Amino acid sequence: MDTTDCLVVGTGVIGLAVARELAASGREVVVLEAAGGIGSGTSSRNSEVIHAGIYYAAGSLMARLCVAGRALLYEFCRSRHVPHHRIGKLIVATSAEEAERLAAIKARAAANGVDDLELIDARRAHALEPELSATAALISPSTGIIDSHAYMLALRGEAESHGAAFAFHAAMLSAEAVQGGFVVTAGGAAPMRLRCRTLVNAAGLHAPALARAIAGLDERHVPQPYFAKGNYFACTARAPFSRLIYPVPVPGGLGVHLTLDLGGQAKFGPDVEWLNAASADDLDYAVDPGRAAQFYPAIRRYWPGLPDGALAPAYAGVRPKIVPPAVATQDFRIDGPDVHGLEGLVNLFGIESPGLTASLAIARHVAALAAA
Repeated sequence: MDTTDCLVVGTGVIGLAVARELAASGREVVVLEAAGGIGSGTSSRNSEVIHAGIYYAAGSLMARLCVAGRALLYEFCRSRHVPHHRIGKLIVATSAEEAERLAAIKARAAANGVDDLELIDARRAHALEPELSATAALISPSTGIIDSHAYMLALRGEAESHGAAFAFHAAMLSAEAVQGGFVVTAGGAAPMRLRCRTLVNAAGLHAPALARAIAGLDERHVPQPYFAKGNYFACTARAPFSRLIYPVPVPGGLGVHLTLDLGGQAKFGPDVEWLNAASADDLDYAVDPGRAAQFYPAIRRYWPGLPDGALAPAYAGVRPKIVPPAVATQDFRIDGPDVHGLEGLVNLFGIESPGLTASLAIARHVAALAAA
């Protein structure tokens, strides 16, 4: 049986960041991935936004790790030449009632350490974005966009340069807690058993199922997974905006917002579509064109000039929820030995947005738990 110091399961942005962090600290790292390449799940099906850290509950892991991770991510992108743009965004109120809520959003952001939001009136919002319909808005200059694939390639490259080894088409089937670590069984074309001292479950949508396959882990420490699909529509017309445009948040989500990629192409979404799937293996990523009927009126509240027929189905992602639809929000859940009692095990559950923004800070947090 082969042995390694650290075994990371999953090569989404979180698994890659963790592998890089552990390898850079001098630890021997092997990374298992069920698919044939990196970032084929949630990490490649998102808005590619670098979030400022505005909306999350003060003191939550989401808030703390997003704000810390945002600073780390901008510096990483700058120093490694990963394509990105600190483009900024407007959080837009389209009624007097929504305008009143902007002050509370600004206060929550300040509680999270985001102190650069500026409240502006309708006249200034229109001056910044002439096609925008707004009664008031918040400017977030720290919000940005990123080429997530280039970022993941950079993370993998640095992990490998520090000695990390990647095994693809190698799904973790089970693990057993043993004296001094874990024995992990992986399938695929070349099945293997591998002994490790530290096991990091960064399997995203599959993380709860993977945790249930760890003999010795009490099931009380494994959350029930839920799956919330987010559909995106591309804009076939030219969108006349130079910043991201977000509506005032609605219960259960941030509303249908406009984001731009690094080439200037606009897309709208995501919405929230709860899936009745038994497992992460049963997810349907097809975008129903009929859902555009719900997008048009939502978008026209802040962009009345959206032409008919301008929305085309683009892609969908699925949020790894660990709370049911009736619960509006969740926090990241990063369980180390202090939670479940198994030395060397770190489980990451519910790492949805702002997981990409927070990824480098999450990796540092995981490395600290793994070293404890």
